[in-house]
Amino acid sequence: MKSILMLAVLFGFAIMSFSQTENKLKDGMKAPDFKLKDPFGIEYILSSYKDVSPVVIYFYPQANTSGCTKQACGIRDDWSKFEKNNIKVFGISTDSTEEIKKFIDNNSLNFPLLSDADKKVTSAYGVLNDNGRAKRFTFIVDKEGIIREIIEVKDIASHSDNVLNAAMKLKD
Repeated sequence: MKSILMLAVLFGFAIMSFSQTENKLKDGMKAPDFKLKDPFGIEYILSSYKDVSPVVIYFYPQANTSGCTKQACGIRDDWSKFEKNNIKVFGISTDSTEEIKKFIDNNSLNFPLLSDADKKVTSAYGVLNDNGRAKRFTFIVDKEGIIREIIEVKDIASHSDNVLNAAMKLKD
């Protein structure tokens, strides 16, 4: 009985330790660099935007699902505001480039959606779910490559406005 109790306590500590370190990124930390492609073969490297513009990196679970579609269409509809203010936006999921291409085509999406099929970037940002999909988080990164805000997206309908406003604070 004591050994079972001891195992339960150790298992509990292991779970607490895992959940506390899962998302190790915090505001003020350097954003992990990445090099990912969109479905058209264009490669995007986060560090290439250093000293150029703030960057919004939003992770979404799965292309062509209702919540992800609503979230992406919000960015699409506000895209001119992001462009006008020189704010880059990248949507990242663990979907294949083929799945993302269908998502773009089905919804006339007009900004880069990147495939992290090998899950390295999603893992580096600490937003990989147990099911192999990304958690719905957004990172606002300044011109120096520093994370200034991490948003766990709960309100999909206002996501675009919220991230635009957060990134606008980092201009100049």
